[in-house]
Amino acid sequence: MPEPTSPPAETDVLIVGGGLGGVAAALAVCRAGRRAVLTEETDWIGGQLTAQAVPPDEHPWIEQFGATATYRAMRGHIRDYYRRWYPLRSEALAVAELNPGAGRVSKLCHEPRVALAVLEAMLAPHRAAGRLTVLTEHRPVAADAEGDAVRAVTLLDTREGVRRTVTAPYVLDATETGELLDLAGVEHAVGAEARAEFDEPHAPDEAQPLNQQGITVCFAVSHHEGENHVGERPADHAFWRSYRPDFWPGPLLGFTAPDPRTLEPVERSFRPNPQADPLVVAADQSADAGDKELWGFRRILARGLHRPGAFDSDITLVNWPLNDYWLKPLVGAGDEVAREALAGARELSRSVLYWLQTEAPRADGGTGFPGLRIRPDVTGTPDGLAKSAYVREARRIKAVTTVTEHDVAIDLVGPYGGTRHRDSVGVGGYRIDLHPSTGGDDYIDIGSVPFEIPLGALLPRRVTNLLPAGKNIGTTHITNGCYRLHPVEWNVGEVAGALAAHCLDAKVTPHQVREEEQRFADFARVLDRAGVERHWPDVRGY
Repeated sequence: MPEPTSPPAETDVLIVGGGLGGVAAALAVCRAGRRAVLTEETDWIGGQLTAQAVPPDEHPWIEQFGATATYRAMRGHIRDYYRRWYPLRSEALAVAELNPGAGRVSKLCHEPRVALAVLEAMLAPHRAAGRLTVLTEHRPVAADAEGDAVRAVTLLDTREGVRRTVTAPYVLDATETGELLDLAGVEHAVGAEARAEFDEPHAPDEAQPLNQQGITVCFAVSHHEGENHVGERPADHAFWRSYRPDFWPGPLLGFTAPDPRTLEPVERSFRPNPQADPLVVAADQSADAGDKELWGFRRILARGLHRPGAFDSDITLVNWPLNDYWLKPLVGAGDEVAREALAGARELSRSVLYWLQTEAPRADGGTGFPGLRIRPDVTGTPDGLAKSAYVREARRIKAVTTVTEHDVAIDLVGPYGGTRHRDSVGVGGYRIDLHPSTGGDDYIDIGSVPFEIPLGALLPRRVTNLLPAGKNIGTTHITNGCYRLHPVEWNVGEVAGALAAHCLDAKVTPHQVREEEQRFADFARVLDRAGVERHWPDVRGY
């Protein structure tokens, strides 16, 4: 039977995708006094921080500079949430740069639900004022494009089975896979470009559109010694238990894995609930990637920060080499392959948990940690796996400006180099970090320099009113590795939202804003007033 259809809606800016970029875009649009509709495929906004359950990957200077004011405000609100509602011991309460999980991947490891509460609170005034409509459990299924413009997007309400068509003068693609680019026929790239296209040293000889970074279905666990939380053996466990990639030093389900930066085999350790004071943990990826001790790597709640007896275990997030999935691509090979990739990634994560509970080597010479308990309460799902897969690589617009390895790789530009853009609309900093791929590549982990985000990377070459608002900007397969992180996605979304609102007010196009010096100066002042940092101070890459 055909699905029922509801009447079309109209707004100033339609933002499809409720991840970090989408939320930042909605805040920027509403701050400018414009109306926005924000959609999200799951029932949680927040993307990487919430539905994907990924603690933030950030550069070493994040506490001082290198992010927008609203991103820094969000980080502050997360810390305030813990100070207000959690039984922190006095020493932890006094720490200005509180790291609630004391994880080593980030200076701010925290639970997904806390980020969700903060993001909902940041949007709440705009929803109350009627400027913002949030449609969760809605995914895009069609787009109406006419000439060089996108007129409307049709969304399927997966809860009600109703289709809703929303029209808007500006449409922002903040989806995790750049889904609107495909639906609207916007020129885009997928996977790895051929070396000849941009002369990137780490690009393959031939284009490989189905060569994409692996995806990961994360999950959270706590550990309760003396208890047994082992569930049923996953259906595909035998396959994953015996799977050994050609470029891996041993079975994938094991604690020996390549060092991403050197590719040398390195033994990881796993010791639940260590006794060391979490206040001594210093997260600085420029000095130590932090990934060799798996329990502390992405720990999101450290019981030792709280009053004795408040929690009987830490909680850690499993996003490790063991559960990166790269057997099938998520994007560009059709819906059936995408479904198989997502199902395979979920089965891999289930098998990782079962292996940890039953076979993983212990420091005391035994095997298995049956006291590991998966935490559905943390991820908000019945099975305890994250609501969405962590997608590192999306479709990318064919942009006015494409950021390449020559702009950011430290070996090419030197530690103080990097391209300076006259149309910079933000900054970011992270190593070029590509995880093993569906094309059979091992890690590609390259030093990079703190970089700028050119406005031209947010502008499709042809289409005039669709803007990327996430990982789908004009990067390459290589440079996506450093432009895909949390603060950059937020920055891109915030700028896309601000640009759409500015163009509506000034009655200009995004391309005019970039091309005409005075128009760009006017827009740059909008960003400056909002606290969007557009240039770096004198810092060294790593």
